[in-house]
Amino acid sequence: MAQSKYDQARTFLDSKNYKSALPLYKELYSENPSNAEVGQEYLMVLMALHDFKKAEELAKDQLKKKPNNPIAILTLGRVYDADGKEKKATEQYELALKYINGDDILTQQIANEFSNANKQDWAIKAYERATQVTQVPGIYNAALARLYNQIGNTEKAISLVIEARQNQMLMNGDESTETTLLQLMGKDVEKQKLAQKAIIKLVNADPQNYYYTYLLTWIFSVQDNWSQALVQMQALEKRSADKGMLLLDFAQKAVQKKEFEVAKKAYSTIVGYGVSNPRYAIAKEGMLKLQLTQLQLEPILSLANVQQCVKDFDQYFSEFPDAYARPILNDYALLQAQYAHNAASAVVLLKKAIDQNRGDKFFIGNCKLQLGDYYILQEKIWDAALMYAQVDKAFREDAMGEDARFRNAKLSYYQNDFDQAQGQLSVLKASTSELIANDALFLSILITENIPPDSNLTALKRFAFADLLLFQNKTKEAQVLLDSVAKAFPKNPLADDILLLHSKIALKQKDFLKSIDYLKQIVEQHGKDVLADDALFQIAEISRVYLNDQVAAQKYYEQLIIDYPGSSFIAAARAQLKQQPI
Repeated sequence: MAQSKYDQARTFLDSKNYKSALPLYKELYSENPSNAEVGQEYLMVLMALHDFKKAEELAKDQLKKKPNNPIAILTLGRVYDADGKEKKATEQYELALKYINGDDILTQQIANEFSNANKQDWAIKAYERATQVTQVPGIYNAALARLYNQIGNTEKAISLVIEARQNQMLMNGDESTETTLLQLMGKDVEKQKLAQKAIIKLVNADPQNYYYTYLLTWIFSVQDNWSQALVQMQALEKRSADKGMLLLDFAQKAVQKKEFEVAKKAYSTIVGYGVSNPRYAIAKEGMLKLQLTQLQLEPILSLANVQQCVKDFDQYFSEFPDAYARPILNDYALLQAQYAHNAASAVVLLKKAIDQNRGDKFFIGNCKLQLGDYYILQEKIWDAALMYAQVDKAFREDAMGEDARFRNAKLSYYQNDFDQAQGQLSVLKASTSELIANDALFLSILITENIPPDSNLTALKRFAFADLLLFQNKTKEAQVLLDSVAKAFPKNPLADDILLLHSKIALKQKDFLKSIDYLKQIVEQHGKDVLADDALFQIAEISRVYLNDQVAAQKYYEQLIIDYPGSSFIAAARAQLKQQPI
């Protein structure tokens, strides 16, 4: 099929064959001078061939048709500019700017015309005039920031981004301030330093501004320079009337990034301000939580570190008796039961908090759930069931109540009452809490898939007991029992479940590579079974959290998304991939 005259002209234009395009566009324009698209493309051809005389005639002709059209005025200015008539060009540009009246679409059109003509300075003037006309500070700061960054004024660009956040203006839709800054800076170290300089200037001017402090912490984290960040924060604290606020926020961010030594120094600085400082107790709690976190991440648990942590918690509760009514008590009980292997002390702590009844109802509910767990460690099964039932009753319509019901269902499973467990789980699979629903579904499938036609429950009962032993921190006994199940029932459908439980045991023993090896066996040997996606997600999580191997973590998150698109772990995997370093 033969091309139309316009299609031929456009083909020549796209291939930059301007000489061949010229006669076609000249003819097309003479036939239909009101066709704006043909007129614009004809002008492009004339400009490309440096025929500025005819380009000027064409631009003036179009302006006559639309005398009050700022884009037509601007177009004539571009012709003058290309022809070296700078004064005339400036007159046209300034005239075009006068038409900016607060109409956002018109402002964007004018600014884009300037940008497309590589006239970023005039595009800046367009947005600045629009801001002046609308009298809405920061409305065009995102666009202005990108323009200033293009002309090399990164410091100004960064200031504009932060100013927009200060004025609560959205940065390009739902785009966050940090995302915009990252786009401006990229991996350019000098631009990152300029951003740091701009933010420090803002913090110095207003040290009480929480968001400026947050941005300062964030920019240092981008640079991965936490030691310098601490020095800067300590210097800011000296000038702050509210000592402790800046460092407390900084310490919490450092803990999230596993910069534990930096966080410890920050907390210590706050504690050094003395007990009269309003953030003294919070800083001490932060240090205790940090100690506990470090214990949890130790490859080989140090008895000396556990003892020191217990001692520090003891001292804190002696200094602050009211802490028995705060969540730090739950951390103390966890330390005693799971790391000091002193479930009796954990039970005493939790019962004291419950009996005092001075915390809010959610704190008391958490204490009862935790107490139920530690009763299981002491093999007080009925006491555990009672605690769970109390929470279930008190939080019937709340997620905490669903959590209590799930723990009771698991207790039935531990006791080999599989029918009772299934009855409880069938309701929980529709839980409003995604975590509870997934856990209930997992346990329900485990029971359903492993009840054989002959109703011989021996293998499942042994497996459930091994699961209970693991919960009670009796890892060696759990391993021995699991091995006996695998040996006695080699073709039992529990094979992948046994591997998963072995993986959990290895993880509890801090043998991360061994844990991953068990999970890989699930993927390789049982890739079409229900646990394969779970195994892939756990490999990614162990790689990220415990081995700090972000490359491996990304690989397994991506494999999960590709191989198991219907997995319940997809959302979590995508969320982690978004957080991967740029």
